[in-house]
Parts: sequence; C-alpha cells; structure tokens
Amino acid sequence: MVETTPTPPTDEALLIRCVVGAEEAGQRLDRFLAERTETGAAFLSRMRIKTLIEQGHVSVDGEARLTASASVRAGQIIELAVPPAKEAVPVAQDLPLNIVYEDAGLVVLDKPAGLVVHPAAGHAQGTLVNALMAHCGESLSGIGGVKRPGIVHRLDKDTSGLLVAAKTDAVHQGLARLFADHGQNLHLVREYLAFVWGVPARQSGRIEAALGRHAQDRERQAVVSEDVGRHAVTHWEVLEVFQRKGKPVASLIACQLETGRTHQIRVHMAHIGHPLLGDPLYGKGFKSKSAILSPPAQEALRQLGRQALHAAQLGFEHPITGEEMLFESALPADLAALLNTLRSGE
Repeated sequence: MVETTPTPPTDEALLIRCVVGAEEAGQRLDRFLAERTETGAAFLSRMRIKTLIEQGHVSVDGEARLTASASVRAGQIIELAVPPAKEAVPVAQDLPLNIVYEDAGLVVLDKPAGLVVHPAAGHAQGTLVNALMAHCGESLSGIGGVKRPGIVHRLDKDTSGLLVAAKTDAVHQGLARLFADHGQNLHLVREYLAFVWGVPARQSGRIEAALGRHAQDRERQAVVSEDVGRHAVTHWEVLEVFQRKGKPVASLIACQLETGRTHQIRVHMAHIGHPLLGDPLYGKGFKSKSAILSPPAQEALRQLGRQALHAAQLGFEHPITGEEMLFESALPADLAALLNTLRSGE
C-alpha cells in the first residue's frame, strides 16, 4: 500500500512512502517506484523516477539510494521526495484551438496533425501548451519536474485527434490516476484509427510487447525484453480491407490502448508486420510499397506526409463530477481523402 502525505500545493514537495511487499521483492528500485506511483497521488514516469534516484531524492530504510537498478527486499521502507515543480518556461500564445468540450476543471481538444504538444528543442513556441496557457491562464497545473500545464497524456506531433488537459490540480491528479490505471479499474476509452500495410491474418488480436528506446536510433522506440522495457499492450481489430485489382493492399484498423507508451501503436503494428501507411520511422521498409496502390491513393498518401493515425475516441469518468464522458472525432480531411482513394481501388 502506498502512503503519502496529504496532497500538497504544487509549490511544495510531495513525499511518497511505501513498504515493499513479499511479491515485489527482487524488482529494480526504479521499476518498483514506477508501478507504485501509477496508482498513487502523482504519476511519475520511470525515466523521471530514475533521475530522482540519481539526484538523491530516494531513501531505503532511511539511507539515500542512488542506484536505480538496485533490487528491493521485502519489508524495506522506501521514501521518494518529489521536489516542487519549477515555473513553466513556455509563454502563452494566442493560437487557435479546436475545443470539443470544456468546463471549470478540464478541456477536451481535437488536435490537428503537425501540432506539437509540449515545447522542446526546436519547438519552443507554437505548441499546444503555449496555446493552452493563453486560453486557460493561471488555472493550468502540473506535477513534478518542470510544470507541464494540464497535460496528462500526449499525441505524437503528426498524430491527429482527441486529447484531454486539466485546468486544476485536483482534476490533474484525478486524470493522472485514471491514465495510469490504463482502464483496468477505472473507466477509460482510447480508440485510434490506423491505416496499415497489408491485412492481418486474423480479424482481431492483442499485442503484448514491452517497449524501450531503440539501441541505435534515439528517436525510435523498439520492442525489448520486459526486464529493460515498459509493459505495453495494444488490442486491434480489422474494420475494413482495401484491395486493388482484386488483391488486398492495406487495412483500416481500430486500436484500443491498454497502456499508453511512446509510439506504442506505431511500434506494435510494425512489430506484427503491418506498419502504418506514411510512417517515416517505423514504415521505412514499406515506402516502395506505395507502387501497389492506385495512382489516386499514391497521391493521397504523398499529400498526407505523416503516419496515418487518428485518435478517434476518448472516454473517461470525470474526476470531479463522476460523469462518464465519451467524445468522438471524425477523420480529418487528409485521412478522409486517403480512405476514399483506398476504397475506390481499381
């Protein structure tokens, strides 16, 4: 059981105290804490926890522990002191937002492809966070490290679709617990539409494969062993098969996330031999396959210029009101054009 101090304001440290159970003995320290904070008062990524350990913010039985890979033993008392969040660096920018729903605690947005969620190297401005800061002002919240105004989950820059952001600390913490739970005990729906090369052998399936940083390419994720990667599960179902001259060439797949890892759908679908159309990272080997498409479909894919992935459904229980909410987003114009040309065949 995780014990914490009462949830503090964002300008104070958060103390997380937990006791290692017998079934948890032998786990890496960073993995143990990552699993514990997924259902605690604040969600922390495993990478964030590793950094906190190395900075001396974790103690085991009262002594500082600086090694993330150290094994934990049953009965040990582990304390993690999460330092207060620093002031946000991003500046507010009055940018257009497609708001699907908004109340005093949260806002649901339909993100266009090409919009970066968080400021980073090369994208200091013009991001969703910059726009949210202008739209919501001082009510936006963030937990741990540098404040991340209201963001509890992300979409890749070139993935379109639905995303929810918190406007208050209470909603932020509730949404963080919800997304960390991955829909196992709390209501959460995340469905994506993906256009993939080829046709899977089955109508539906489940991909369970841990993900971690690619050994050679730091921009990519890869399927790795469970002991070094993060557990990841994707459920998929074939919605439509596209043919040209009587032969199947591509499919429209509905993907439901049981976990939410970086590039999860893109890596998992490539892992089973069906990478996303237009994916520059995980579908490089399939670029020449565009020749099997009809000329209109080839042109639509060229115009797309991104992975063919769209966050089409987002459903969750409102952290404050308890209301079950479900939002849907139609395919944007570029993916709708691709769909129409694939359906026409030849």
